[in-house]
Amino acid sequence: MKNLFILSLCLITGVVQAQKKKKQDIEAIKSMCGCYEVTFNFAETFAAEKDYEFHDNYRSGGLEYVLPVEETKDKIVLQHLLIIGDSMIIKHWRQDWIYENTDLYVFHKDNTWKYKTLPKEGVKGQWTQKVFQVDDGLRYEGSSSWVHVDGRQYWENTADAPLPRREFSKRSDYNVMVRRNRQEITPSGWVHEQDNGKVIRENSSDKLLAREKGWNTYEKVEESKCKLAKTWWEEKKTYWADVRHVWDELFASKKTLAFKKKVDDKILFMKIFALQDEMLKGDYDSDLSRQRIAETIQSYLKSDITLAVR
Repeated sequence: MKNLFILSLCLITGVVQAQKKKKQDIEAIKSMCGCYEVTFNFAETFAAEKDYEFHDNYRSGGLEYVLPVEETKDKIVLQHLLIIGDSMIIKHWRQDWIYENTDLYVFHKDNTWKYKTLPKEGVKGQWTQKVFQVDDGLRYEGSSSWVHVDGRQYWENTADAPLPRREFSKRSDYNVMVRRNRQEITPSGWVHEQDNGKVIRENSSDKLLAREKGWNTYEKVEESKCKLAKTWWEEKKTYWADVRHVWDELFASKKTLAFKKKVDDKILFMKIFALQDEMLKGDYDSDLSRQRIAETIQSYLKSDITLAVR
């Protein structure tokens, strides 16, 4: 009887601790929301070959608004909006956080992602961060635990990814970026630190071309500075909810997804954004939008999948 009592007490204690830890994780994830002055900094630091010509450092920045667009007990979706000047908004990247997730899409190469199932025991207490492109298409995903220790809060993971937008139209000397991402909460915002490997992947062989350091800072500023982004999102959010819905239907296939780089000499995001403007001109029709979005994505699919929207 005594042993049974001790076992029950241990189980209850474990559940309480897990719930407390999950609450800390959620608070850390949601603390990334807000209006930020952002800087993006990247520098190549090492090359495998001594005759490699290092590329110039990259530096950019501006105002970015991060807002939660979906939230359930096990999922938080954060949308980034980049503010350019006084009148231009760019729908930037999106990050989904899913608790104890077992479904992953892993980037391979050549605009191809392979589905992978993670073991339940391996993701216990972990959060998957799914990062999406500006058109809400795949980018990279990984599962790790949030760490809360010695006053620090961070999440760190390594995942394969396509070339970043700052390089994909300029370089062809590598085809996979192996990204070690660390997102750490700070007193004034958060930092996205990266240690990236630029890799040449041929068949099942990887060759390191160069390494790169990324240091992106998010410094919180007054919410009023992001008023333009808030207004823009209110006008566009229904369309983008439908875009996410269509993509989710495709991801539910759990099959390898391969995409054409261009159709009619246009990259997919160009058509998705043009469709946004078209569908929002008059009274919005969600069913029609989903149909048109699905047709657009289908035209880029190389995989033998028919995208049926429910």
